Amino acid sequence: MNATRLKTAAAAFFLALALLAAPRQGISQEAGTSTDRIRDRYTPKADSAAPGGVPPKALEKKIESEAVPAFVKQGEEYAKELSAAFPVPAAPEGPLDLEKSVTRGLAANPQMQSARAQILGAEEGRRQSLANFGPVGNISYGYQRTDGSVWAPSSQTNLGAAYANQATGSNANTSVEMNQHLPYWQNLYTLQLTVTQPLFTGFKLLSSYQRAALAKTQAEAQLTNTELTLIKGVQRAFLALLKARSDVRSNQDSVARLESQYKVTQAFYDVGLKPRLDVLQAEAELATAEQNLLKAQNSVLTQTAQLNSLLNLPLEQDTPYVGELSYMPFTMTIEQCLDTAYKTRPDLFIGVKSVQIAEKDAKVAASPLYPQVQAQAGYTRKGDTPGLDNHRKSSSVVPEATTVGVSASWQVWDWGSTYFGYSQARETVKKLQADLAKMRLDVGYEVKTYHLNIQDAAKRISVARTGLDAAQEGYRMAVARYQAQVGTNTDVLDAQSRVSSAEFNLTQALSDYQSALADIYVAMGIKNIALVPN
Repeated sequence: MNATRLKTAAAAFFLALALLAAPRQGISQEAGTSTDRIRDRYTPKADSAAPGGVPPKALEKKIESEAVPAFVKQGEEYAKELSAAFPVPAAPEGPLDLEKSVTRGLAANPQMQSARAQILGAEEGRRQSLANFGPVGNISYGYQRTDGSVWAPSSQTNLGAAYANQATGSNANTSVEMNQHLPYWQNLYTLQLTVTQPLFTGFKLLSSYQRAALAKTQAEAQLTNTELTLIKGVQRAFLALLKARSDVRSNQDSVARLESQYKVTQAFYDVGLKPRLDVLQAEAELATAEQNLLKAQNSVLTQTAQLNSLLNLPLEQDTPYVGELSYMPFTMTIEQCLDTAYKTRPDLFIGVKSVQIAEKDAKVAASPLYPQVQAQAGYTRKGDTPGLDNHRKSSSVVPEATTVGVSASWQVWDWGSTYFGYSQARETVKKLQADLAKMRLDVGYEVKTYHLNIQDAAKRISVARTGLDAAQEGYRMAVARYQAQVGTNTDVLDAQSRVSSAEFNLTQALSDYQSALADIYVAMGIKNIALVPN
């Protein structure tokens, strides 16, 4: 018994000496490498050659010496034009939380500019349809020359000779023989003003105006739909960034725990208390944890770039996004969610307006079946000079004329073309009605799915927290048992792996819960930019 105690005390003494000497001496070359050396092993050297054996500096000079293609220059010029036409708002000052990020996205994202431009275009279309109710004025000016001959019935000075004298500029009396043809020509200049007022067009003008008004209302609803889509995109990207940061912290903790275990295992191996296998296992687990840490760090950079893109910020900018994944209960029932969605979903409203627009298109298609009635007023002035003066007093030209009238036309036969076009428009109405019914079913399914996702994520959050507490306690016990020489290195590594998995499960559950909140609010048509449950 005394020999056993003496042997244990000696082992503990040598272990303490090894732990004290490890920070000063470093890790043994024979046992393995530290974290920095593992990273250095897989980091490319600065002077390594590029693909093809070309040194990096020579490759840079070769690229700079090549001429810039024309399409690249055109793209740069076009980018400058876009920047001038659509100026980007100044970058916000200070850190950005979820609410500020969504607000910035709604103000700066080009999708919103596109939706607003669509509304302005729809308003101009409505004004155009309204203007078609008014009278239309036309003005025309024309020139016509008439060449021919005139019959001379007597030897006296006659009308044809007078025309001939006027053409040659002579004022002398001209006598001609009987039964002789004289050359004759005349210039005719005409100015005509016409005003046409449609009186009845078979409901075409009215239906067209109503259609344009519906299109404007539809564009306004499309703006709301675009806002909801952008809000959901920004919120999901922001939550993905928070999850990536949580994964980084979890992997950093995992690396720290494995580094500590690696040092303890190396110290035991140095004094001959543990085999070489334990050191190799600890080193392999440490390398895997570092690889996961690098992936998580890269995910943070990727999500930051995506969020910058949605907020119209430079991709390379290190924007200070702040926030944490949290849990706040969602209290709305599925019935409340469905009622809200059916009332406020903009795409359902857009579908209703699409059906109404199709009905107006059907009326426009049927307008040729009705008579077309219009009133018309005109003024005409003619003359034989460009100034509309009439020098030939004996001419048959009427210098001025005013006309007022009403006309009606009715297309009575076109081999069924109008009827078939109207039938096609009615079938389009039926199709859009069926599409609207299907959309309503899809909306109900989406809301139900997201509501179930919220409930599922809330339950997983509670379970994950309990599992994380148990995994952390198990890790502490495994480390204590290993240091007391009553446990194995495998027990410690397994316990550490369970802690990492529990942390990941909790982070994933919190992220899924917040993402489900973003989904269900958009599915209900509610702009909850701060993502705070009602």
